[in-house]
Amino acid sequence: MTETAFTPLVSAAGGALIGLAAVALLALFGRIMGATGILAGAVIERPKGDTSWRWALLAGMVTAPLLYLITTGGLPVVTVTASTPMLVIGGLLVGLGVTFGGGCTSGHGICGMARLSPRSLVATVSFMIATLITVYLVRHVFGG
Repeated sequence: MTETAFTPLVSAAGGALIGLAAVALLALFGRIMGATGILAGAVIERPKGDTSWRWALLAGMVTAPLLYLITTGGLPVVTVTASTPMLVIGGLLVGLGVTFGGGCTSGHGICGMARLSPRSLVATVSFMIATLITVYLVRHVFGG
């Protein structure tokens, strides 16, 4: 499978599971599911009495691929054609975007949009525009 393969059923199942996890987190802990905020709260900010669920969720994110490996006997092959410097630059740009946007795609795109947050609508549209520009540059300008 390449990173651009069209997988509607797998994508829909993944989206449903992410939505279910977001609703469960909101119902059980009254918290919005944004991966960067959860990571920052677990590692950097450390709000008192608010870290155990963060570590549990992060552990689930790390162990889920292991469960997939155990149940299927292999991991999906993902082909990344971008060079390592391009991946590093992309990671830094994502970090800047998350910092300036006040959250990541999961927080704004899933939870914020579901709550009809104007800030999340602007952030999500910004993410999508940046993604379109990045894909165009990588594929047509840098030849990735």
